[in-house]
Amino acid sequence: MPVPRQRRLRGGIDLGGTKIEAIVVDQSYSVLGRARGPTPTAGGPEEVATAMAAVMREAAIAASVDAAALTGVGVGSPGKVDQATGAVAGARNLPGWNGSFALGPTLEQLLDTQVALGNDVEVATNAELVLGAGRPYQSLLGVNWGTGVGGGIVIGRKLWIGRGDAGEIGHTVVRQGGHRCTCGRRGCVEAYAGRAAMEIQARKLHGSGKQTALFEIMRERKRDRLTSSIWQRALEAGDRVAARLIDDAVSALGAGIASAINLLDVEAVIIGGGLGVRLGAPYVERIVAAMAPHLFVSDRPPHVHLSGLGDLSGALGATLIAPKRGRAAHVAPADAPS
Repeated sequence: MPVPRQRRLRGGIDLGGTKIEAIVVDQSYSVLGRARGPTPTAGGPEEVATAMAAVMREAAIAASVDAAALTGVGVGSPGKVDQATGAVAGARNLPGWNGSFALGPTLEQLLDTQVALGNDVEVATNAELVLGAGRPYQSLLGVNWGTGVGGGIVIGRKLWIGRGDAGEIGHTVVRQGGHRCTCGRRGCVEAYAGRAAMEIQARKLHGSGKQTALFEIMRERKRDRLTSSIWQRALEAGDRVAARLIDDAVSALGAGIASAINLLDVEAVIIGGGLGVRLGAPYVERIVAAMAPHLFVSDRPPHVHLSGLGDLSGALGATLIAPKRGRAAHVAPADAPS
């Protein structure tokens, strides 16, 4: 017997490189339930899907509803998302995600409700446009500074996805022949600013004898990766390796974002993601300073803001694409709340 959906509640899942965030919202996008869990480090996409479903169920319980009673669940996922089929490919920062995986249909079976997928940074950028710091603007660039570095482009208050791959600011080259990126190329913004690439560099420096508290903090907090909070703690403790790598990240972000502004001339930049939100406004100001030498029109820089939705931008963006009663799954991002 079908579960009644009379409350018209929607779910949203933000799938990140280190964490999974799930929320349940009502029609006014008030958060009624919220849950968080670690992203699996092994087991491949099947394990990730199982963990996502478990976190979504936990958020539903917090909202006093069964997950199957939701009108639908939206998902913001890394990688290339096929919205028609719900398949995700190229999610390099997730374990064992070497090919394409039918994430949408798998979650629909696990949660017994409709599921719609979008790219994680694009749905987060859409959330800022509709509900957050992007509301005053017609055009903007969303920059997600986390496990990787992603971008979302808004032109005329519409997401611009090009032929399907627009916004990959993390793979703007800022140093020819530079560090090897997790994508396999050299000199990308992400090779310096992506948390996964920064951890690789930190391990190399630690292995060569450089003293750092990063891995001691990681062990103390019983983590198996250098999360955003670990970087923050190391910086607050005056760790030189952490400070050096964050300095490199800020420099790369400044050059990459300025290059995007020189090309697109958008009104605003909104910086979010795990590291962006965790390090906050002081580091946004540092990124602005790092942009300045590279801006072609230096007397008219864009407005630059920290995410107005914080940690919830991805999950709220996912609820914006969550299916409503009577709608098909795997729909495109919404333009406004309804």
